[in-house]
Amino acid sequence: MKKISNWLNTSDIERFRFWFQIGAFLLLIYGGYSAINIGNKLPTFACVFNETSGGSCYLMGFQHQTNIPFKQVFSGRGIGLFIGLLTFVGFFLLFNKAWCGYACPLGTLQDWISKLRKKVRIRYSEYSPESFKKLNKIKYFLLALLILIPLGMSNSAFGLPRLNHDFSVPFCMICPGRTLLPVFSGDLSQLVIDFSSKTKLVLTALGMAVTGIFLTGAFYKKRFFCLFCPMSAFHYIFHKAALLRLTKKGEKCTRCGNCYRVCDVGIREIADDVESKNIVQDDCMMCLKCVSACPEDKCLSLKFVGIAVFESTSAGFFKRMENKIQNDSK
Repeated sequence: MKKISNWLNTSDIERFRFWFQIGAFLLLIYGGYSAINIGNKLPTFACVFNETSGGSCYLMGFQHQTNIPFKQVFSGRGIGLFIGLLTFVGFFLLFNKAWCGYACPLGTLQDWISKLRKKVRIRYSEYSPESFKKLNKIKYFLLALLILIPLGMSNSAFGLPRLNHDFSVPFCMICPGRTLLPVFSGDLSQLVIDFSSKTKLVLTALGMAVTGIFLTGAFYKKRFFCLFCPMSAFHYIFHKAALLRLTKKGEKCTRCGNCYRVCDVGIREIADDVESKNIVQDDCMMCLKCVSACPEDKCLSLKFVGIAVFESTSAGFFKRMENKIQNDSK
């Protein structure tokens, strides 16, 4: 058992993640070709507008299910909403925010864009943590709208008129997953502005604008869209109950800053916080780069139901550094 543990702790987690992301991408984009469907309550982007997908994101169904009159909340429709939410949470609790770092097609696409930027030797932009602490509230604003707009379709609040049917899935209409993911199966039909109604005109135009921002932002800032993603905000609500956890032993931390420097979304707390044991933040995607870059034995650990799966070790740190130096010299 100790040999297996040592092998895992000295392994190249980035290489594992690279191949896992490819496998997840193929499954969630092309799984339908093999009649694979792992459900429509997934806590990751897998767009229902992509007809060859091997599963679909819960946000589409959630928006449809929250389009419910208040008086029906405790009826069969309300039970359906509750069961759907429980299924989503059940999927999420297994792997926590690793869904973002390892399975999300939009996340993988952003990582590939970052690799392209590196290949063409264009430096990515740097921003202060304070700037993004202000901007990342956008994800919670979008999550609130994602819930409130469908509710407004079935309920007239404060004497306001009910929203029309074109608002049934407002986030999906502006989500870059709707426009980009079908492209990989040869479907370009979502890359249009719909003029059939004023509402669709506005929403699809916003969708095209967000797609442009997604592609541009990902080229200049690692995991740019993740900082504003309502799915990430949804995850954070339940993350403390997850079976997979990223933990820290503050007494072992020397505040060298390695973990912060390798973090794609620039989470400063992972280096500075020596009090919290569970150090998953709302922007964290559990890519485990921080664990890989930590030189202190068992300071950072990935645990599943309390059992260490991957831990920081000095041996693992120096082995990975040696491999990196050799690869960079080639």
